[in-house]
Amino acid sequence: MERSTRQRDAIRQALVQAGRPLLPTEILAAAQIEVPALGIATVYRNLKQLAEAGEVQSVELPGEAPRFEPGGHHHHHHFSCTACHRVFDVHACPGDMHKLAPPGFAVERHELTLYGRCDECAAPKPSRRGAALRRG
Repeated sequence: MERSTRQRDAIRQALVQAGRPLLPTEILAAAQIEVPALGIATVYRNLKQLAEAGEVQSVELPGEAPRFEPGGHHHHHHFSCTACHRVFDVHACPGDMHKLAPPGFAVERHELTLYGRCDECAAPKPSRRGAALRRG
């Protein structure tokens, strides 16, 4: 791995602080708080190097661009919000998938993605009418 740089440190920090897998554009926006001149090409180049070193891992959901999270995570799954399109870690696993496979098949690994609305998107929004009634 190459030497640590301000850009790479800002990228690492963005991933850790987010606590969820991020798209490169999300990493860019968060890392630019520390390094305003950071560009998307530098983010991609550093993500590639960090992935090769095992410091980050990619999270790939069907039909979506790869997201990234800090490396070294134990086996876990993901939740994809259909409203805001953010992805979150799910630190639970239904366990043995062998019983779901056809007879005679050998399951080597599995991935599970839950889809729905995250807590922010699922929370009822106060209506304008309700807010006006409360104000009197």
